[in-house]
Amino acid sequence: MADVHDPATRSRNMAAIKGKNTKPEVLLRKSLFSRGFRFRIHRKDLPGKPDIVLPKYRAAIFVQGCFWHGHTGCPMFRLPATRREFWENKITANKDRDQRNIAALREMGWRVLEVWECAFKGPRRLNHEAMSDLVAEWILDGTDFGQIEGHSFTTPV
Repeated sequence: MADVHDPATRSRNMAAIKGKNTKPEVLLRKSLFSRGFRFRIHRKDLPGKPDIVLPKYRAAIFVQGCFWHGHTGCPMFRLPATRREFWENKITANKDRDQRNIAALREMGWRVLEVWECAFKGPRRLNHEAMSDLVAEWILDGTDFGQIEGHSFTTPV
């Protein structure tokens, strides 16, 4: 299947996609702030520049886009039909970098939560209150690592 845009238009569209202050990230920050949590954003001194950092709880939160971070098994992730090898390499590199950053943060004594885009939108999304409850519970319960994705919260075994 051919791309519906010419290469220049596609490049411009992809370049316009934000990496910081995305709608899901801002929604989560507002929810946490309204619940009394205080945090810093995009701390450059931490591996991966976590989207939300709660120093009091030694907690770092990444809000991950399902496409850009290759969310396996997610209905919102599909490799493009064009330039497939390029996208496979790019997304694999993103996933590898994410894992290195998470491992480095955990070695430094930080707890890490990944919140996936599909928890905010798409067919498996959580309602706003449920999302806020899950994140607040994770912050307070002291679990080292967790993931929130559409319809679920998981921790490693």
